[in-house]
Amino acid sequence: MAIYREHVLPRIINVACGMKQSKPLRERVCEGLQGRVVEIGFGSGLNVPFYPQAVTGVSAVEPADLAWKLAHRRLEDSTIPVERAGLDGESLPFEDDSFDTAISTWTLCTIPDAGKALREVRRVLKPGGTLHFVEHGLAPDEKVQRWQNRLNGLQMKVFGGCHLNREIVPLITAAGFTIKDVDVFYEKGAPKAVAADSLGVAVSP
Repeated sequence: MAIYREHVLPRIINVACGMKQSKPLRERVCEGLQGRVVEIGFGSGLNVPFYPQAVTGVSAVEPADLAWKLAHRRLEDSTIPVERAGLDGESLPFEDDSFDTAISTWTLCTIPDAGKALREVRRVLKPGGTLHFVEHGLAPDEKVQRWQNRLNGLQMKVFGGCHLNREIVPLITAAGFTIKDVDVFYEKGAPKAVAADSLGVAVSP
């Protein structure tokens, strides 16, 4: 199982999360990032091409060594400095009030204690700093929710602990953030059970 998680799954995620339909969403969620940025669940660097020039540097939190290696070419092509600065979103190795903005893209589904990770993000953000997010989670329609609940166990086994049915906005607000704006929708071209997205910006107090 460790071989699959460490050597196969990062490649699957690199392909699945790098599909054409995700690119406009990554561009949207990266709008407004500025200054020093912390990105949890950096993966293979699929957001790197969309960082605005207002970003002065990115501290990337990513546990998978292979994912970091897969990011190499994107990092080479970027003018924005990115460092791998942490492995665990639940325990960020940064001082309080260290970052201007934060970003999480299709990450909260997998972190074992997503609430703890969000509280950590809030801790390291400066007061008034913003968390930019796009995450899949519990669908707005009961029929789709039933399918998500049925498939959740299989999803977690195949995709390294990824949950289909987490309630994204309540998770974020429970960590102390205020939602500035949010758009809830289904990604085009994907089954609704895995494509109920919430994209928005939350503000740290």
